[in-house]
Amino acid sequence: MANKGPSYGMSREVQSKIEKKYDEDLEERLVEWIVMQCGPDVGRPDRGRLGFQVWLKNGVILSKLVNSLYPEGSKPVKVPENPPSMVFKQMEQVAQFLKAAEDYGVTKTDMFQTVDLFECKDLAAVQRTLMALGSLAVTKNDGHYRGDPNWFMKKAQEHKREFTESQLQEGKHVIGLQMGSNRGASQAGMTGYGRPRQIIS
Repeated sequence: MANKGPSYGMSREVQSKIEKKYDEDLEERLVEWIVMQCGPDVGRPDRGRLGFQVWLKNGVILSKLVNSLYPEGSKPVKVPENPPSMVFKQMEQVAQFLKAAEDYGVTKTDMFQTVDLFECKDLAAVQRTLMALGSLAVTKNDGHYRGDPNWFMKKAQEHKREFTESQLQEGKHVIGLQMGSNRGASQAGMTGYGRPRQIIS
């Protein structure tokens, strides 16, 4: 990968706007969740964007996180014994996490790109992906989530309604309001068809 120098002008402004979206309070909550979910052996990052990025950069902790949400024996990501040191291996590990997160149910719009994490381009997007993953884990409520359920919002779930045949028949006799109303209608004061209206002043 090419070394990138500092950005200037418009690209600096854009990067600074992206950096402002990063939430340090959210970082604290996500770190707590990851440590509870994966165990204390994952350690803790230094506070701040760079510490968070370095902690997750090689993809091993992310892979352990997504694996912890699956039952024993069906882990989607292979976690290497020794953390990968080569850049392409680290990026590959992050890509495997992203694939597993998508399979778990995280939508494409909530996913970060590998470079967002690896080159520290958009860590707010990384936070968004982890929040979506946590929300899904809380919503599924399958016993694999560890941590405070109040850390994440539950996703809306389908609420199926069952109607009896008589209720369905009754519904056929209701006139929807978008079709107008037949209540209070009368032809009082109407003139015959085709006759001019009489206006008396």
